Amino acid sequence: MLKKLLAIASASILAVSLAACAPAAEETATPTESAPVVAEGGLIAIITVDQANPFWAAEADTAKAEAEALGYTTTVADHKNDPVAQNQLIDTAIATGAVAIILDPAGADESIGAVQRATDAGIPVFLVNAEINQSGIAKSQIVSNNAQGAALGAEEFAKAMGFTGEYVELFGNPTDNNATVRSEGYKSVLSQYPDMMNVGMEVANWDRATGKDKMDSLLQAHPNLMGIIAGNDEMALGAIAALEAAGRTDVVVGGFDGNSDAAGAIVDGKMAYTVLQPIAELAKMAVAQAHSYLTTGSTGVADEKQTVDCVLISPENVSRYTSWALEG
Repeated sequence: MLKKLLAIASASILAVSLAACAPAAEETATPTESAPVVAEGGLIAIITVDQANPFWAAEADTAKAEAEALGYTTTVADHKNDPVAQNQLIDTAIATGAVAIILDPAGADESIGAVQRATDAGIPVFLVNAEINQSGIAKSQIVSNNAQGAALGAEEFAKAMGFTGEYVELFGNPTDNNATVRSEGYKSVLSQYPDMMNVGMEVANWDRATGKDKMDSLLQAHPNLMGIIAGNDEMALGAIAALEAAGRTDVVVGGFDGNSDAAGAIVDGKMAYTVLQPIAELAKMAVAQAHSYLTTGSTGVADEKQTVDCVLISPENVSRYTSWALEG
């Protein structure tokens, strides 16, 4: 019996000794919402609409430059407003181990699933220029104040037309909330002037060539047309090409975006105004918030949805125009 007790005691002492000598197991940190995703660096995927358009080219170029200045590597790709292409680009970003995605979404509803998929894969998404119809998935949604900008443009348009005459509207991409917000903003202002008559609206999908084609038809249908209000500069510039081909130099044209070609058209007297969207500022904000989130676990701002006011560019101040900004 004594031998048995001694054996048990010896085994217990051996077990304690072995446990004391064994290396401690590594502690596993439980990730929290506020924990940094990465310490620094990594790949940021920048997905925009169409770099052939100077507005989206400025968005992508600015985001790329800002991200690389902070030590990230980048990829830049276009989805051409195609949700299927956008999904493929999101999948590529996930597969290549992107630490964040800067996205100008292909549709307010159509992009929800793509943003959710990236978020579920642990990749934070920062939306710039356009928003989605759901909160709580993207970390940030940063857009121009399109309602404010549309009101600025519509007032200038009415003034340039002398508050009278027939006009038409060129509408952007119907899946983009910006197109609807601008159109409603135009309507809310111009409906206050009973001598101004909207005689037609055509969808031109933010595109210059499509704007020209649509304007060719509108000019045929409305020979007394005196004004064209467009949802962006590319459509407005297409309309100007159609007017020039038809020998109509008496038609007021207004745009939205503030690209350099529109500023040049204002200087040349071909366009009455444009509404400047501070796209370079929006892109810088998106990258700064991505960097903040990746290094601190917080975007550093209180609200997911953020807006920045637009600025009217007209003959009175176009001399102060610089690339996507107004000096002074």
